[in-house]
Amino acid sequence: MTDWKIFKGNNTQDTNWTLPEPPSWRDFNNSESDPKKRRAETFQARSEEIDLVNAALYLRRPLLVTGKPGTGKTSLAYAVAYELGLGEVLHWPITTRTTLKDGLYNYDAIGRLQDAKDKDKDKDNLAEIGKYINLSSLGTALLPSDKPRVLLIDEIDKSDIDLPNDLLHIFEEGEFEIPELRRIADKLDRVEVQTAYKDQKATIEKGRIRCTSFPFVILTSNGERDFPPPFLRRCIRLNIQEPDKTELERIVKAHLQLDDELSEKADNLIEQFLKKRQNGELATDQLLNAVYLVTRENSPTGTTKDDLIEKILKYLDSSEDS
Repeated sequence: MTDWKIFKGNNTQDTNWTLPEPPSWRDFNNSESDPKKRRAETFQARSEEIDLVNAALYLRRPLLVTGKPGTGKTSLAYAVAYELGLGEVLHWPITTRTTLKDGLYNYDAIGRLQDAKDKDKDKDNLAEIGKYINLSSLGTALLPSDKPRVLLIDEIDKSDIDLPNDLLHIFEEGEFEIPELRRIADKLDRVEVQTAYKDQKATIEKGRIRCTSFPFVILTSNGERDFPPPFLRRCIRLNIQEPDKTELERIVKAHLQLDDELSEKADNLIEQFLKKRQNGELATDQLLNAVYLVTRENSPTGTTKDDLIEKILKYLDSSEDS
């Protein structure tokens, strides 16, 4: 293939084509190239970030991470989990409708009622109640463990105004109760339920879950709202700055294996990116996308390349063409 374009828009069918290898951060076909693992391996931590992660680990406090989109707020959680061997990151994305219970557990009362109608009414089905209870990310993170689990509470600033305050008790006590199990504890004190980990279950005693190792919690925020002082008091706060030229060079090098000639192309794009970022909001992954496209063997050239780069490096804080 001599032309970089696969789709030509000429209304002529052509099945004799193949896609080149994807960017390393978008490879979904190879288990060894898991994007989440790749994100962890290529994260470039600054000294301040390292210090505050360790402070949060020592103090058993949540880490509230702010910063512009694309600065690596979520990647930090995966980097900590990977480096410390803490397993899968439990991810809880927040919306305006999210409640505390959404993060703790889900009880399928309707499903249990429907199943009960199909069974012998005289049969006690309490022992099967665990089939209808699923622990969510926060609930799973609070299960007893030797080492802390990693919990990413993503975009907490999008939450309802009450959610940060609702989290205070959980952060202080490290425990919660499942009322549906607590009410039957005198008849059934141990119930096996599904966790947020795929195909992993846990046994709940007397309807209560209490952590033995407080999870490493990262709450990300894009700065869309302020938080109440009682909430902030219980968090270690980290503001991730936009990467400078040297840091961008390290990030590009970590993601893309480039020879000297291609590195020069990447350096030119970094300069263009930094100059453009002075006038609007850009994310680092936009730079990576641009570098990937222009450093491939069959890459766009001339005015096509320039126009494409301009469109890829479009400001995030404006709907206008830039």
